[in-house]
Amino acid sequence: MRYLLPSLVLVALLAMLMLRGYVHSEILADHRVRPPAPTDEVPRRILEGGPVIDARGTGPATSLRIPDHKLVLTFDDGPDPVWTPKVLDTLKRYDAHAVFFVTGTMASRHPALVKRMVDEGHEVGLHTFNHPDLAYQSRSRTDWELSQNQLALAGAAGIRSSLFRPPYSSFADAMDNRSWPVTRYIGGRGYITVLNTLDSEDWRRPGAPAISRNATPDGGKGAIVLMHDSGGDRSQTVAALGRYLPEMRRAGYAFENLTEALGAPSAHTEVTGPDRWKGKAWVGAVALSENVTGALVVGLSVIGVLVFVRFGLMLVLSFAHARRVRRRDFGWGPPVTEPVTVLVPAYNERECIANTVRSLMASDHPVEVIVIDDGSTDGTADIVEALRLPNVRVVRQPNAGKPAALNNGIAHAGHELIVMMDGDTVFEPSTVRELVQPFGDPRVGAVAGNAKVGNRDTLIGAWQHIEYVMGFNLDRRMYDMLRCMPTIPGAVGAFRRTALERVGGMSEDTLAEDTDITMALHRDGWRVVYAERARAWTEAPESVRQLWSQRYRWSYGTMQAIWKHRRALVERGPSGRFGRVGLPLVSLFMVLAPLLAPLIDVFLLYGLVFGPTRQTIAAWLGVLLIQAVCAAYAFRLDKERMTHLISLPLQQLLYRQLMYVVLLQSWITALTGGRLRWQKLRRTGAVGAPGLIPSPRERAGSGAGFGPDSGSGSGSGSGDADRRPVA
Repeated sequence: MRYLLPSLVLVALLAMLMLRGYVHSEILADHRVRPPAPTDEVPRRILEGGPVIDARGTGPATSLRIPDHKLVLTFDDGPDPVWTPKVLDTLKRYDAHAVFFVTGTMASRHPALVKRMVDEGHEVGLHTFNHPDLAYQSRSRTDWELSQNQLALAGAAGIRSSLFRPPYSSFADAMDNRSWPVTRYIGGRGYITVLNTLDSEDWRRPGAPAISRNATPDGGKGAIVLMHDSGGDRSQTVAALGRYLPEMRRAGYAFENLTEALGAPSAHTEVTGPDRWKGKAWVGAVALSENVTGALVVGLSVIGVLVFVRFGLMLVLSFAHARRVRRRDFGWGPPVTEPVTVLVPAYNERECIANTVRSLMASDHPVEVIVIDDGSTDGTADIVEALRLPNVRVVRQPNAGKPAALNNGIAHAGHELIVMMDGDTVFEPSTVRELVQPFGDPRVGAVAGNAKVGNRDTLIGAWQHIEYVMGFNLDRRMYDMLRCMPTIPGAVGAFRRTALERVGGMSEDTLAEDTDITMALHRDGWRVVYAERARAWTEAPESVRQLWSQRYRWSYGTMQAIWKHRRALVERGPSGRFGRVGLPLVSLFMVLAPLLAPLIDVFLLYGLVFGPTRQTIAAWLGVLLIQAVCAAYAFRLDKERMTHLISLPLQQLLYRQLMYVVLLQSWITALTGGRLRWQKLRRTGAVGAPGLIPSPRERAGSGAGFGPDSGSGSGSGSGDADRRPVA
């Protein structure tokens, strides 16, 4: 069920895009126009006859002419939302009727205009669904073009029409051995083929006077006049009608529908019952696809702006951050040498806990280590006690969750400065020292460290490596410069005990307790900074299922934290500054942008299927290039090997979709009031600190590498001490 709703939404969006492409003739469009062919198989009476050909029934086909002093104005290729209303307004002004040969694609997209045509007394005919030359098409394709065209008419105006005009048609004497069989077949399907007597040539846009002259018959003869209300700029057609209609009226002409001019029954038949509802369903689905596509285009524009803004901010502010750190005169204040309490909340971490504690014993800063065993059932506490390490003690408690474990640890801490880490994380010897140096500034209440993924030898690990170095750590540099760091990662963070006590300690209100406490500290007026040299190595999820569970919790927890601290938007002082700077940035870059990011790939797929292919690929590669530049810069700042960026294109295609579905499910959970349980991830103990503690894989000779941040989109750490449901 976890995949069902997000997958259904994704499938529905793709279906809407496919329908949009279908209706816009971007799949089945065939723009071939056949050259002239011999005419020896066409009856002489047809070649020399009138523009109306009736090949219905079993008898010989007949042709009809328009009586003298009658004009049948015909408009092809519409309806067009811009020009068709202007044409209809002009016809209404002069009380003239006309015949509109509409395409199914345009009628499906603009059904209200078709209904207006019928309501105002005009006739509507078929011009196929998407305007192919039927001489190139099979009979099944011809039948489809007609039936889809009729379906659009039924949905738009509740009618069926017996009038048909072939695309690219001309005069009766232009009928040849290719078009004549099509005309006979169309007649056998119950349609009257309507050609034209005069071509206004408005498609050439020769000017209103020329259009009017081309549409004027000689000597009072009747005529069918070809014009267009779609297919481009039809301002000249509209202008020509304004002079043509009154001039021909003064010359004694009447403007009538085709059946009126011929004295025949109406070409329209009312559609009722299931056929009517099918038409309505079709038109409704097309309207929905147009609206959804429009919304997706807006979303794509939004994500485009967010991508450029985020990457621009990251590059500029990260560069400024790097320069500040490298300055010789930069410092937080007096060196911090006082002892530090390190809290390690742990729940069933037997595979990792020994490495974690041993890494702390190698620290070049004095530390007190407290392992808070949160009701483990696998002997985690016994393993720590069996190590018999100095300055390491175990506090046991019944399973109550990670926030409760941390608060219990704070109560037992013997020092003012408190470092928090996860039970699956290992520190380098310098990590604690680097992490606490910013506390030389009394305004600093918390410090975020640089968490790195240790198990990057798998594809999923490599993708997370790219994501964390490029996103989270580059983000932290940006947020540090903006003074609105949203998250102290649970894998490596430090706090003043005073600051924690002032905000009430770790809260159980959200599933992202690290994001929650960080936002609370900002609102209380404390500075939260980033110590990039304080590196920690953690174990990232190694399967899609585990990654899903972790990110689902992080995403949902981030939304909870944003909602919990929403009042900061309207408050004053430090809280208001964070609310009006930090909360919008977190909402845009950590929630909205990842949710919309897959639109880049959705429109790549759309462009590959429907076109324009080259422009689509170029745009997608452009976005990828921007990401690659940012990633390369982030890797350079973190002194990481560039070889991992080889998998960046694949990561963007696949990993981004997974994060989208996770976020979508988080939104669904939030909006439906669902409750999310903490899901314990399976650990392997595969991570050790480089040059300090070899991992099991290293001991086995696998040569596993090490890579970036274990934070999430919310920056949450990877520890999993809590299994209880949180609202």
